[in-house]
Amino acid sequence: MSVGAPADFATRYRTAVADRGRLCVGIDPHPGLLDAWGLTDDIDGLRRFAEISVAALAPVAALIKPQVALFERFGSAGFAVLEQAIAGIGAGGSLVVADAKRGDIGSTMDAYASAWLREGSPLCSDSVTVSPYLGFGSLEPAVRAAQDTGRGVFVLARTSNPEGASVQTARGDATSVAQTIVDAAAERNRTGPAAVGLVVGATRAHRLDLEAVGGPILAPGVGAQGGTAADVAAIFAGVHEWVLPAVSREILRHGPDRAALSDEVARMRDDIEAHLRG
Repeated sequence: MSVGAPADFATRYRTAVADRGRLCVGIDPHPGLLDAWGLTDDIDGLRRFAEISVAALAPVAALIKPQVALFERFGSAGFAVLEQAIAGIGAGGSLVVADAKRGDIGSTMDAYASAWLREGSPLCSDSVTVSPYLGFGSLEPAVRAAQDTGRGVFVLARTSNPEGASVQTARGDATSVAQTIVDAAAERNRTGPAAVGLVVGATRAHRLDLEAVGGPILAPGVGAQGGTAADVAAIFAGVHEWVLPAVSREILRHGPDRAALSDEVARMRDDIEAHLRG
């Protein structure tokens, strides 16, 4: 790494986890959660939900994952709230994972990369989720932007939703589609700054060889979707140093009390760490 060059995302991730523990917390302003918090399902309720979440979570979580679609449903005003949340998360010391699941080709993918990964964009985040199902090579603009700036991409490989299996476990030449995504991510991390992470759900056994990835593995599905800390430890045996369990509703249901939200982050983080050590 040249003098003055940013640390690669894998290094930044490991530093964040060493400082704050192994947990990614989602900010998911579902209508039902807004109602449970006593908030209105409108831009005012969204803004208050985001403010409380950022204030409670940013000082304690290693990474925070705003669910972009649940801000986007309010149009430009929702994106303005998201921009404020991204800035607040960074100011609080957490890394931002923008859960946007972007995926396209050519100049369109380059535009997505500029929106989410280039300095100066109001949506610029530490990392963004991306979909490789137009071909892993279609992600090149985002991977390149991430490598250039010390940021990251989390590539969907084997997701926690049951519908994903029909595509992701399909096989050609005895290798599943999901494994080809894993292998492509590992190759990019071997040959350049380690900017590529994966999304691999924590709700089922995947039979993926993840040991060569060399980047963070975001594992959604813990809590409300049925995944447990024990599942994380079993499914990701051999790559515990890279796995990053992602929890949203299981923590957010403790709001709007800020102390209760922070306490639940600590409880779940400690439970996960205990299982991974055990």
